[in-house]
Amino acid sequence: MPLFSRIAQKKKISFFIDTIAKDACILEIGCGNNWLGNYLLKNEWCNYKGIDVEGNPTIKGDINSWQSLGLKPDEFDIIIAFEVVEHDNIWESCYLLLKPGGRLLITTPNPAGDWVLRILEFLRLNQKRTSPHTYLQNIKKIKNFETVYYKKIFNLSQWAIFKK
Repeated sequence: MPLFSRIAQKKKISFFIDTIAKDACILEIGCGNNWLGNYLLKNEWCNYKGIDVEGNPTIKGDINSWQSLGLKPDEFDIIIAFEVVEHDNIWESCYLLLKPGGRLLITTPNPAGDWVLRILEFLRLNQKRTSPHTYLQNIKKIKNFETVYYKKIFNLSQWAIFKK
């Protein structure tokens, strides 16, 4: 795993994850190689599901087809989408799946710094993107959600917590 990706994973765990109640109902969208799901399950979060279109997630499929995948409205306390929203428009699905007061945890590239990330990918210092950043956007405010926290990290990444 590239150096900057390993550093980012550790920072995401300490900032976003370690404050989540162990009994929270958690959905991770775009779980990829399951690094976060493995961490959660190993550290006693007992109600975790990961969804992705590839690999071996708990639920295999597209989050925007959540109804056909057996998911229910207002089912989750926490939805995690690290490096996902730049690839697909998932905002409405997240809103419908979150319980009232539930939280959406997001990391995504900052549009102004995406060119730097391309260079870091080329130098193999950062994880290579899996698909184009078609939906790359500033996420300081998102329709239907209350912004609880928003920060740009080195003008390269955006980290946010939204509340339904």
